[in-house]
Amino acid sequence: MQSTALLVLAAHREIDYPTFLFANVGDDSEHPATLAYIREVAVPYAVRAGIDLQQLKRVRRDGTSETLMQRLNRPDTRSIPIPVRMANGAPGRRSCTADFKIRVVGRWLREHGATAAEPATVGIGISLDEIHRANRRRCEPHEQIEYPLLDLRLRRTDCERIIGEAGLPVPPKSSCFFCPFRTVGAWRQQRRDEPELFIRSVQLEETINERRSALGRDPVYLTRYGRPLAEAITDPSVVRGPDDTGDGSCDSGWCMT
Repeated sequence: MQSTALLVLAAHREIDYPTFLFANVGDDSEHPATLAYIREVAVPYAVRAGIDLQQLKRVRRDGTSETLMQRLNRPDTRSIPIPVRMANGAPGRRSCTADFKIRVVGRWLREHGATAAEPATVGIGISLDEIHRANRRRCEPHEQIEYPLLDLRLRRTDCERIIGEAGLPVPPKSSCFFCPFRTVGAWRQQRRDEPELFIRSVQLEETINERRSALGRDPVYLTRYGRPLAEAITDPSVVRGPDDTGDGSCDSGWCMT
């Protein structure tokens, strides 16, 4: 939502950002609703406004592309790039944001002339109610990070209003459909309304743990409950309650770009 609000503000020339970058971690990994919104709403709107909206993907050194789901299913992968949950519910270390978002954007910036001497100005879509997310990572030498929504003192509700006034539908929350940072309520909603995605999430968790078992390592999970996803999220009819306030959150803001 925040990045879409920035797109509208740029289209109205209220902020000066002629280029927008969407780092797609993979059509098999991003939530289908996010991909549909980019394709059917954001890109046409950007074209009409004269804004260059680039869709980026991770490219290996040999020139081939790689998705996050492919990385997770690679037989020789020993580390897990997503923040899976340990048995005590704590999130493990992750590299997905760095590998599939930050470095992908950084490579594009450098290829288009950004240097330490002349860094690119990079705006991140973090709103005032999420100010704690700002400055959670260091600025790379080739970039100068800005937070235009913070400068304008705009909150998430303001972003929703800006998008609506532009005649655009409010976008869905952007994240991988299997992200362990999803709330319990979001997992229940997925099992109820998107059973195919839920089955794929269950299969991914099983694949990860089969590999860990072969290495003699303890199992990990996609929720904080310390149980397999299919057991932890059993009743799709249960209404989200106070215990579902959050599994955690991505602090970088890059999943919104």
